Amino acid sequence: MSAADGTNSTGADPGAGPADACTSSAADGVRGTGAADDAAAPRIGMIWAQARGGVIGDGGTMPWHLPEDLKHFKRTTSGSPVVMGRRTWESFPPRFRPLPGRTNIVITRDDSLEMPGAMRARSLPEALELAATEAGPTGTTWVIGGGSIYADAIEVAEQLVVTEIDLEVDGDTLAPEIPADFAVTAAEPAEGWHEAASGLRYRVLTYTR
Repeated sequence: MSAADGTNSTGADPGAGPADACTSSAADGVRGTGAADDAAAPRIGMIWAQARGGVIGDGGTMPWHLPEDLKHFKRTTSGSPVVMGRRTWESFPPRFRPLPGRTNIVITRDDSLEMPGAMRARSLPEALELAATEAGPTGTTWVIGGGSIYADAIEVAEQLVVTEIDLEVDGDTLAPEIPADFAVTAAEPAEGWHEAASGLRYRVLTYTR
């Protein structure tokens, strides 16, 4: 999920092109090869919300409003660097940019793009290396979208926090396929679903590899 805290924006990045893309070689640019490097490297996490069928966005917005999940997103990512594509950054209303209490790192090759309060990276590996210097007390860097960034980052992520929403909606952006080497290590609630004030049912699953 990607959301400006309290808004209905999304990490969906349906129009992201080569400027917002990288390859799975990101692992070579982020993870150290020695024990000391591995110990120092921050944990890389991804967070998103999805409806049935893996829909995470439609037209650059989330096709639902779930304040409870926005609070969960803020609580989870606060104090950590957040990495996003340009379209995700632009999907947030200006008054919510940058996301407060977090180092905002935006992947873009457009050097003319003005992003007050955000750091700039030209690729996912560069963004994650930059985040490693900003990880702070949480020790985690969160990738928050959009679609193409999720697809690349899942190659190097160690943890996924996924809000599943029991809702059938149309959308133009889907969550990445979760690789088989991830396993569910936590569920909230442990059984069944939370029910939001709106009546929507949702649950939060944590995957670890």
